[in-house]
Amino acid sequence: MKENIELRGQLRGYLAWPLYLSLFLVIGNGAVAMINVSAAAVLCPFTVGYLAAAGWIYWYRRKRVLGGLVEFSSGYAWIQKQLLEEMVIPYALADEDGRILWMNQVFQEVMDEGKVSKKNITSIFPEVTRADLAVDDETVHVHSTFGEYKFGLDIRPVYLSSNEAEEKEAMVGREKLLAVYLFDETESLRYRQLVTEEKLVTGVIYLDNYEEALESVEEVRRSLLTALIDRKINKFITSVEGVVKKMEKDKYFFIVKQKHMDQILEERFSILEEVKSVNIGNEMAVTLSIGIGMNGETYGQNYEYARTAIDMALGRGGDQAVVKDGSRIQYFGGKSQQLEKATRVKARVKAHALRELMATKDRVLIMGHKLGDIDSLGASVGIYRIATALNKRAHVVINEVTSSVQPMLQRFLDSPDYPDDLVLTGSQAAELVDANTMLVVVDVNRPSITDAPELLRMVKTIVVLDHHRQSSEIIGNAVLSYVEPYASSACEMVAEVVQYIADGIKIKTVEADAMYAGIVIDTQNFTNQSGVRTFEAAAYLRRSGADVTRVRKLFRDSMEEYKARASAI
Repeated sequence: MKENIELRGQLRGYLAWPLYLSLFLVIGNGAVAMINVSAAAVLCPFTVGYLAAAGWIYWYRRKRVLGGLVEFSSGYAWIQKQLLEEMVIPYALADEDGRILWMNQVFQEVMDEGKVSKKNITSIFPEVTRADLAVDDETVHVHSTFGEYKFGLDIRPVYLSSNEAEEKEAMVGREKLLAVYLFDETESLRYRQLVTEEKLVTGVIYLDNYEEALESVEEVRRSLLTALIDRKINKFITSVEGVVKKMEKDKYFFIVKQKHMDQILEERFSILEEVKSVNIGNEMAVTLSIGIGMNGETYGQNYEYARTAIDMALGRGGDQAVVKDGSRIQYFGGKSQQLEKATRVKARVKAHALRELMATKDRVLIMGHKLGDIDSLGASVGIYRIATALNKRAHVVINEVTSSVQPMLQRFLDSPDYPDDLVLTGSQAAELVDANTMLVVVDVNRPSITDAPELLRMVKTIVVLDHHRQSSEIIGNAVLSYVEPYASSACEMVAEVVQYIADGIKIKTVEADAMYAGIVIDTQNFTNQSGVRTFEAAAYLRRSGADVTRVRKLFRDSMEEYKARASAI
């Protein structure tokens, strides 16, 4: 109404302009009369005619113009109403509390007006919360389901104001309506789901103990054992419409559609148990590891995910499946313990790789886990001996010395054979980091529990040696990773590496004691997870000067501690 009044005033002023201009025409006619009466007499009829025409337009035609304006405004408002009413997009208005006040025809058809009229928007769409209705100056997007349809809701505030000042006042006073738009996402979500289901999932299968299993069966039956295993794997993959290809004698590559992954995960990779059931006289059951990569941006990235997954499965002991879905990692199986491998080929290969990396660096930092134990210390001094034998400056990073490590560490600190900077804190080590620095992490493969996690971000060349099972949290930027869950301790692994990394490395007695102590503590005096290679490593350390009695005395309780514990019990 206010806008109509303003518009009428402007139109009246516009129609009065001819009257104002006629005044100038009369003045002009008078000026001409002062100069020449005859000329003024000739001009006078034209002036009178102009005045008559201006008056006729202002007093008579104005009503018709205003009538046409009103008629146009009414028609325009009706058109707007019809467009809003017949708009293809479902549209409704609700009050501040979410109660529906009005809806267009399409909204009525979708929602069934008899069921939702005057109802609250939050009861129709449970995903819409009170917080969504309380917005002041932004659009809220909500996804919801109504019947068989899936909708995207846009909720926008509409203020009942005509200028900026009133709009601000309305925002403070919460005098508003809510405009609700519905966008049907049913088909788009269905097609998106179809695209997701049709994605290719990449996987690799490794037989963990192929050689050992073949050796445990008669030679004439070995081909039959291999054929049975191939048949089990092919049957498992083809049952989910996949394709499998044997790459090597103990390695397979396969692809399946992502829509079948739910079935595979629900069965929790039944192939793991099926392969172990193959028995044609073989003393050792065959186990396999599976790595699967999915939801990568490219097929190549899916394959890299699968490679990472199979490495994690093998690093955790094998006989399990690992699924890497982007950054999310899932584990299945892993019930059996990985058997110790009799061959030391892997230890020799890792030792040579470690030597090549050390040859390119000037300084080596060695770090264990937080609140390090004797196994962490023993492995660290073993790597220290390797580095010094290769003429590299080496330091052991320890932030906090525990009571269990203090007696052994004190032997190094009191010895003149070791420099004063043998042991550094994390902050001191960080000051020494440069492009020619190498970091060796022992007895831990999770970055969050290393003694100085900041070093992992500063050093570019990182090596990991550990005997714990890998989890989803790994040191991802390691250039060399030697993780063997079958090993009894990190000291056992380092003792093997020392024997292969270079000729003529002589371990000092105190270092042999520390490494031997690490094996003794982690195996609970050779009663837990001790294999052939554990005793071979212990024998090597004994030949290098480790003294069993001296080691036991270091960890023996004093009489006072023994009495106090007995009294407490």
